[in-house]
Amino acid sequence: MHDETGPPGRARKALLQLLAGADVRLHHPPEVEAEAAAAAAAHGIDHPDLTDLTHLPLVTIDEVHSKDLDQALFIERATEGGGGGEGEGGYVVWYALADAAWSVRPGTALWAEALRRGSSYYLPGVVAPMLPRILSEHIISLNEAVDRRALVFRMRLDARGVCVETQVLRARVHSRAKLDYDGVQAWMDARSALKTSDPAVAESLRLLREVGRLRMALADERGVVRFRRTSVSVSLEGARGMRFVAWTDPRNDVERYNEQISLLTNVEGARFLAGDAPEGLVQPIYRVHDAPLPARVARLRAAIEGLIEAHELGDDWRWGGEEPLAEYLQRLPTEGALGEVARVIHRQAIVSNGRALFTDTPGRHHGIGAEMYARFTAPMREIVGIFLHAEACEKLAGRPTPAPEGAPSDEEARDAIIEASMRARTLQRNLDKTANRLVLDQLFGEDVSRPVAERAVRAGLAMGLSRGKLHVQLDEPGIDVKIYLMYLRETYGELQSEGASVMRGGEPLVRVGDRVRLRVERRDTERDRWALTLVTDDS
Repeated sequence: MHDETGPPGRARKALLQLLAGADVRLHHPPEVEAEAAAAAAAHGIDHPDLTDLTHLPLVTIDEVHSKDLDQALFIERATEGGGGGEGEGGYVVWYALADAAWSVRPGTALWAEALRRGSSYYLPGVVAPMLPRILSEHIISLNEAVDRRALVFRMRLDARGVCVETQVLRARVHSRAKLDYDGVQAWMDARSALKTSDPAVAESLRLLREVGRLRMALADERGVVRFRRTSVSVSLEGARGMRFVAWTDPRNDVERYNEQISLLTNVEGARFLAGDAPEGLVQPIYRVHDAPLPARVARLRAAIEGLIEAHELGDDWRWGGEEPLAEYLQRLPTEGALGEVARVIHRQAIVSNGRALFTDTPGRHHGIGAEMYARFTAPMREIVGIFLHAEACEKLAGRPTPAPEGAPSDEEARDAIIEASMRARTLQRNLDKTANRLVLDQLFGEDVSRPVAERAVRAGLAMGLSRGKLHVQLDEPGIDVKIYLMYLRETYGELQSEGASVMRGGEPLVRVGDRVRLRVERRDTERDRWALTLVTDDS
């Protein structure tokens, strides 16, 4: 997402009011900006403790509009004894992470404000950065063609993609190019030229595809579920941000490959912090994701059985007793009407998956199939990343970093960061929901201003049924809406909810997994929601 400038329009004004209501400011207090300017001047790029890695042809790969560049990568073939693992060959993955911990230190106003925010916040066309932009978009960001400080992971992988050795360095790096996911994907598909002509970069990107695929295969072996999902991107249209525009934004292969390197780095970072160190020196924070509780799994199985019964599907749709969920979901169809039913099952599985937590106790991350995991890879967007980088640097140095008088201890900072990070995740989810609500208010508000016969009929997929409402994901924009049965009864009379179907006179009016068409009827001001109805041949 990018930050619109200029006088605020109606849509942008609504978003700014939303942020203000959550006590999130676009700009930072004067004392924080002053410290940021001082930190930018003392960026420490020539510090003698840095390892010089400016010879590595690192590049960043991110969204096209991204300005806070956290990560840069370079991949080469291993030359040391066949990669140190099974078979011959192997790879060396260099992953550089922006060194925000050098500039943002406990006991400063910068630290206190970053802790208060917990993370950066993203809304359509609006970014409220955790760190002042002079840091997050300039002196810390791994921008192209300039030297920057970084925490670098050198990970040696064998020919299967298994990490056999990791080295962590505090280094000076130099990004060769700012690339974006779509541009690299177009190059991989032979649809366009690469932004840079450096042959070492081209070879690194070819190896990114190799390593990404190997890591995905290893994830499959661990039973990691690969959900079929796309995201919805919302932006502001017009120079003054007058209205919202939403579209479906599927992830491409390059983004998935890069994600695999990021996940690997976070796993290796957690292992590094959990390794031997002097007593009390390191205070790690882990991201733990428990396996779904048996009751959630039972509900998921019941939902799948309801869909099988409603759509009269064969036994090959059943989830076998000992069959891993990942294998079951992978074998479901992807095309046509049955592919739509499979998409619903994937959604039900996502809902049953639960949420990850930050904690000071190492534990398994069920979602990626790792014994431990830590969030190293977004140090300018998450306060937990700054803290983990600082702890890693203390371990590398073998001693605590001197802190100003009155600064919190590492234990106190760790506990405060866990609380701030969990709060920030919840706030971003709530902001996303409210922003989507603003999009729907605009969309349906325009509809009800027209006569009924001229209102838009919108297509979507029925994704679930719960407590008197049908959940539908619209095709355009790909946002979730709720059709309350109380409004359907105004058009269709008495209805019953049975399993995965809404029944009318003993026959299904609509089943979860069906394609549906809907239309807005009115605004229910008393209940503060939109009254939607299905559009069928007999309505």
